[in-house]
Amino acid sequence: MPQTAVADSGTGLTLKELARRNGLQSAAALPTLPAYVREIWSYRHFITAYSNAKITSSLGQTRLGMLWQVLTPMFNAAVYYVIFGVLLNTSRDVANFIPYLCIGVFLFGFTQTVTQSGISSISGGLGLIRALHFPRAALPISVVLIELRNMMASMSVLIVIVLATGEPITVQWLLVPLILLVQAIFSLGLATLGARLGSKLIDIRQIVPFFMRFWMYGSAVLYTPARFEQMFEHHPTLLAIVESNPLLIYIELMRHALMENVKLVDPVGVLWLKAVGWAVVVFIVGFVYFWRGEKGYGRG
Repeated sequence: MPQTAVADSGTGLTLKELARRNGLQSAAALPTLPAYVREIWSYRHFITAYSNAKITSSLGQTRLGMLWQVLTPMFNAAVYYVIFGVLLNTSRDVANFIPYLCIGVFLFGFTQTVTQSGISSISGGLGLIRALHFPRAALPISVVLIELRNMMASMSVLIVIVLATGEPITVQWLLVPLILLVQAIFSLGLATLGARLGSKLIDIRQIVPFFMRFWMYGSAVLYTPARFEQMFEHHPTLLAIVESNPLLIYIELMRHALMENVKLVDPVGVLWLKAVGWAVVVFIVGFVYFWRGEKGYGRG
């Protein structure tokens, strides 16, 4: 006889009715979205501590530690500068190519790392998931916090590069934290979306690096968006789609904030509307998709 049908001898209520009267619910029940958000907030100290522990652990595996958070994007930028700026001469399209390139490499690298780490956040944290009770969204959120901290170190170097190459400090620099915040929200949406996919489709981790490389070439990281205008000169619809690429938009906004005389694909106001729109839509879709799978993580 099912447990829910058994009546309590003192009250005459079934166990299911008795549990409901006392505010109890099935352990397998999916919490409502507002309740899930509140639960995440209640675990904010755990998420912060977990992020800090992951950073300390990763830095302890190298001799240079935190310095690698700065050296890695610099080495990437140097390699791309030699190949694209010198050998392919894409630098001829931009008066101050070095900061232009570095901004693209640093910002794209942030979302790239968040996306790839987010995909592995659930499968890589199975031991923790099976040992402790906490909202599983804590894992992809911690990925974003870790990479935001790394991005702060990278941004300090980027500021030095921008100033060293002759760009002045302007009031537009005040927009830098806001641009990073909007991009972080967008990246969190990708991380939560990828976390659920990665928990079910293990092999997706092998495919994503190729997708990210393709995305990088479509985000004008290594050259100006004017190349797209030449390529799709007779295909305005395709051009509009390419220029609506969210990472292209975030990179364009950052270049506009830190550099003078940068030609943009759209007016600044339009870029901001697109940037916020992408962040809101991708975050909601990714977070809700992840929440719907909450009770399945760590099983099977």
